[in-house]
Amino acid sequence: MSIEQRPRYWLLAVAILTFLSLMIGYGMRFNPDGQGCPDFPTCFGQWTIPAESAARLEIAHRLIAAISGLITLSLTGWMWLKRQGGGLKFSLTITSVLFLVQAGLGAGLAGGVGAVWLSTAHLAAALSSMALLSGAVTQSFLSGPFPQQNSPFFRSSLRRFSTATLLLVFGLMISGVLVARLDAGSACAGFPLCNGELPSTTLGWLAMGHRLLTLLAGLAVMGTFFRVNRSYFDQPLVLSSASALMVLFVGQAFIGAMKVQQNFPPDLVVVHAAITAAVWVAAVILFVAALRLGKSEADERLAALTMRVGGKQRLKAYLMLNKPIIVALLLVTTYAGMVVGGKSIPSVELTLWTLLGGALAAGGSSAINQYIDRQIDGAMQRTAKRPIPSGVLTPAEGLAYGLSACLAAFFILAGTVNLLAALLSVAGMIYYVLIYSIWLKHLTVQNIVIGGGAGAIPPLVGWAAATGSLNIPSLFLFALVFMWTPPHFWALALVRAKDYARAGVPMLPVVRGEKETRNQIFIYTLELVALTLLMPVFKVGGSIFLISAVVLGLWLIHTAWNVLRKPGNKVAWRMYRYSSMYLAFIFLALVVDVLL
Repeated sequence: MSIEQRPRYWLLAVAILTFLSLMIGYGMRFNPDGQGCPDFPTCFGQWTIPAESAARLEIAHRLIAAISGLITLSLTGWMWLKRQGGGLKFSLTITSVLFLVQAGLGAGLAGGVGAVWLSTAHLAAALSSMALLSGAVTQSFLSGPFPQQNSPFFRSSLRRFSTATLLLVFGLMISGVLVARLDAGSACAGFPLCNGELPSTTLGWLAMGHRLLTLLAGLAVMGTFFRVNRSYFDQPLVLSSASALMVLFVGQAFIGAMKVQQNFPPDLVVVHAAITAAVWVAAVILFVAALRLGKSEADERLAALTMRVGGKQRLKAYLMLNKPIIVALLLVTTYAGMVVGGKSIPSVELTLWTLLGGALAAGGSSAINQYIDRQIDGAMQRTAKRPIPSGVLTPAEGLAYGLSACLAAFFILAGTVNLLAALLSVAGMIYYVLIYSIWLKHLTVQNIVIGGGAGAIPPLVGWAAATGSLNIPSLFLFALVFMWTPPHFWALALVRAKDYARAGVPMLPVVRGEKETRNQIFIYTLELVALTLLMPVFKVGGSIFLISAVVLGLWLIHTAWNVLRKPGNKVAWRMYRYSSMYLAFIFLALVVDVLL
């Protein structure tokens, strides 16, 4: 492992901490009440935790910044002691210097000296630190040194576009803080001009300049996105960063508009700050990717001429990336969560946005999962015809779509539903992609049992969408899907045991045999049905649901009993199909029970 690769996870940790610090600091700069603590390093002259929320946020900002700075300084010292590291060492050295500069500027901000300009300089230093760290993390996870370029830097249109985008986003963020802190917006009322005229004051020109930068940055982001889709469809890092930047930029504008429309609720203010920081990180990653992978214009034109699948076949491939049947089943549980939680039929608008966000979250997670599993999917008969292993879509296209759909899901839920529903969907996406797909799936025979929590989150999203909160009854819906998952997927694993064995996935029938799998299917089915019969005791469902649970439960138990007693794949396949119908019917019963 090279010297650049050894500290990669420390770099990732400090980059995440710096991102959080940047996000909080950026949000605080738009706080009309100013900074939370008037002094530094204490807060109101005390070392204790203050009671005011703004002051606590300030303390959290200082703590996170201090931890990230100390890690950066330690990594820098380690690099110099090793006398290795090359460009990474110098990037960390500059970042360390910027950390010390930020600390000094932060102290000045707390003292209230030249707050506007110090705040701007502080943000510029923070953005530069984040850029260097993001570039270092990206480089550390890419194998090999920077390739030798035969052509000058700007001979690659990707490098030109990514450089222009990076500079415009930087200017946009700096000007945005100046406009907010100097209240320049009041000097330029109306849109796009100031009351239909050119501005007549310096502040008016500042506000107009910010609008112009927004337009130029948007055009640069859009132009980069379309150029990358045309010539870099085979480069996961380039295509994913360009797609994420495009969605983040649009999402930032969307959340900003919703923030103004809803009179600046604190949750959307925080979300907007987070997206702004994320836009910068995406722009930096795209720039680093352009340095590493940028092609000459001749190569870009040649790539653009490559024959690719188009038309209906391509649209169908993107649809199949979402696993529409599974998404439809998850949306049934989401809608049921809305009805049961709200005790009524939700409004058409709330239903539309919640289900759209849920569909994008589930579909995007599925696409990322297929990117991760692209090699084992190609080795399995059941999955060999999926869009990526079949070659209809490139792995880069699958990953880019998945990231874009997941980001769009968060923006839709956060802007039109509520932040809790959006955060729950993020938890489900992280659970499925990171915990299940990357970690558990190839680690343990209990992968499906533990990983079932990802599929159990959609009803919680629905409940949170309707009520804005969660409670003990809502957890029964989570438990219902959680207990349903193992017997459902183990039935499929029985049918496809040879596929899983060939792909090296430690599913239960592969590791512990067919007999043990059949036993576990029956046991989990009994536990699942028992849970549904227990739910009315805790006021989750009434008599209609109880009767339905008994009938559906006996049907499912009988199917599981056949799996236990009869050999062959036919009964296992029937269990797989029937269990899908069971889940849809049991949640439908919950909805009917509430409405009647």
